[in-house]
Amino acid sequence: MHPALQEIGRLRLVPVVAIRDSKDAGPLAGALLAGGLPCAEITFRTDAAEAAIRVLARSGDLLVGAGTVLKVEQVEIAVGAGARFIVSPGLEPKVVRYCLDRGIPVTPGVCTPSEVSLALDLGLEVVKFFPAEAFGGLKTLKALSEPYSTMRFIPTGGIGPDNLVEYLSFPRVLACGGSWMVKSDLIAAGDFNQITRLTREAVELAAKAASG
Repeated sequence: MHPALQEIGRLRLVPVVAIRDSKDAGPLAGALLAGGLPCAEITFRTDAAEAAIRVLARSGDLLVGAGTVLKVEQVEIAVGAGARFIVSPGLEPKVVRYCLDRGIPVTPGVCTPSEVSLALDLGLEVVKFFPAEAFGGLKTLKALSEPYSTMRFIPTGGIGPDNLVEYLSFPRVLACGGSWMVKSDLIAAGDFNQITRLTREAVELAAKAASG
């Protein structure tokens, strides 16, 4: 497994961030670090994504990735800005092959057995189960993972404090992605103390899952 994915597995959490203004990237990094979570997935849902990735990567303290990556061109932009992992909402073979050929860790979204099979054929060890809750949550994930004993999953979509421990307690889950601790309105309002508090609580829940 790629070292970046191993680090995600150690942290057990991936904050999924849609940032509207790159000036907020520095304070966001500080809030995540203060909360004990040195990781961020910056989604390509806003025009500020590239600049925000660049700011966060320059700090050197966070494992920074790019999310909502739909095209090879976005991979190039993200990696050029300093992203160390790529996340996609769906399984686009061109994006996956481009990343794997260059040693870039990539976790595309899957929600069906056919997509997991394709991911395995492409050489992936970890995929994103997305949108997790909309596709039946942990019950579906357990059924989906049963025939694919070598695949690990990062469930994302509808995950929060109420179900995080349950997801993380399933051994096939490498980590969980979520935005509840880094909501865009909190970032835009400059409420980084709240982000730190929510992040710390999420880290504590992850530790609870690890302790059984």
